Amino acid sequence: MTDDVQARRRDPAAEGYPDDEYVEPVSAAEAARAGLRQLVELTGREPSVTTSLEATEDGWLVGVEVVEARRIPNSTDLLGLYEVELDIEGSLLGYRRVRRYQRGKSEVG
Repeated sequence: MTDDVQARRRDPAAEGYPDDEYVEPVSAAEAARAGLRQLVELTGREPSVTTSLEATEDGWLVGVEVVEARRIPNSTDLLGLYEVELDIEGSLLGYRRVRRYQRGKSEVG
């Protein structure tokens, strides 16, 4: 991509946005990190991994797995899978737990 094309892509006026209305969207990597960080801050749970990332019309939907309860052996830890909804700037809109399961159990189906 040429420098001219890159400049036009980042220029809000070139995209038809007034300067005061244009919002630079976060990248996919930034959205994944923001979703994980914000869920951990709100729940106090130990993060495990980001499991999914989906661009939506209004921002991002991030799947985050967290440790909900430590057990011995750790293969029996309880994990929670959460969906974290972010706006285009990476700010939290909401979250919900979609599944709770034991680490060592495989998914059937």
